[in-house]
Amino acid sequence: MLKKHIANHVRDLPRSGIREFFDIVAQEKEVISLGVGEPDFDTPWHIREAAIYSLEHGRTHYTSNLGLPELRSAISRYVNNHFRIAYDPRTEVIITVGVSEAIDLALRALVNPGDEVLYHEPCYVSYSPSVVLAYGVPVAIPTRAEENFSLTAEALAARITPRSKVLMLNFPCNPTGATQSRAELEKIARLCVEHDLIVMTDEIYSELTYDGAEHTSIASLPGMRERCIFLHGFSKAFAMTGWRIGYACAPAVITDAMMKIHQYSILCASVMAQDAAIEALEHGAKHVEAMRREYEVRRNFIVSRFNELGLPCFKPVGAFYVFPDVRSSGLSSRDFCLGLLEKKKVACVPGGAFGPSGEGFIRACYATSLDQIKVAMNRIGEFLDEVKK
Repeated sequence: MLKKHIANHVRDLPRSGIREFFDIVAQEKEVISLGVGEPDFDTPWHIREAAIYSLEHGRTHYTSNLGLPELRSAISRYVNNHFRIAYDPRTEVIITVGVSEAIDLALRALVNPGDEVLYHEPCYVSYSPSVVLAYGVPVAIPTRAEENFSLTAEALAARITPRSKVLMLNFPCNPTGATQSRAELEKIARLCVEHDLIVMTDEIYSELTYDGAEHTSIASLPGMRERCIFLHGFSKAFAMTGWRIGYACAPAVITDAMMKIHQYSILCASVMAQDAAIEALEHGAKHVEAMRREYEVRRNFIVSRFNELGLPCFKPVGAFYVFPDVRSSGLSSRDFCLGLLEKKKVACVPGGAFGPSGEGFIRACYATSLDQIKVAMNRIGEFLDEVKK
């Protein structure tokens, strides 16, 4: 009876393919999870201690809607040092409850009903629903394994229409680990200028790149700072998923629009978490590097094992995911993951959860111990042997 009262655009929204699958995982015991995309490392102690100190000293009150001035200044320095993009911490940086809130604020600040928002796929599960919730029209641009799941300017150009307003980028990418070359980003940037597109660039995994690769932000390219919203946070590189601290940097007119929505819905992020974030930025680099090196070792192993098992897997240069091709098993992505979970107690995420172009693949997260990964890969080999009989 009450269902008829739910707003149409919410009622018709699908549940997250990741969370739906992990509701099933939760019913199983002693599962090795290669599924949930969060670091297996605890937040470094000195960052936790900063939050404890904050609480003990009575820092329990509201902050500015934009966030602590000290944190915004630290972010401005960090982004300038690491990405070569200068933002005024007084007017061009806003602290959010995770990057997810930053995405929501940016879309609601920019999108009018019927505006098209372009994004590459496979992609993070919230992108398309977030566009719908902002009354926009999501337009997926499929990427291909043969091109290492990178977005090409040619593919983007084919999807641009007079209604296109925003381009969403996420590199390094969840779920594929794909990255973008500077040369291709320059071509994409020219298209954005030509068609007057605003770019939302989600760079939450930017510190986690391998093989000596350098990350390039599209916002750092000539003429792009003025039309980019740079999205980042602390969850992945600093192992701070549960703290829910993210941020957005953009021209003041955009951050002001985002702040208006933020102040009427969230008000501000937790002050203790903001204090911890300052400590992370100022003293956390050595821990980020130690975790990054460990992820690289795990990546090398898991990519090699998937290929040995006959499941083609390109070697991603960023994030902490691999996206192997399981079509040779004869199973759909969902059936592969359900069978693997039921018979071998290993959890991966069906590629279809990340959009139709992810079908035929699975996402395996290597943010778990190497010992566990080795056991999981042996079990996957056993599962494949049973499937082929």
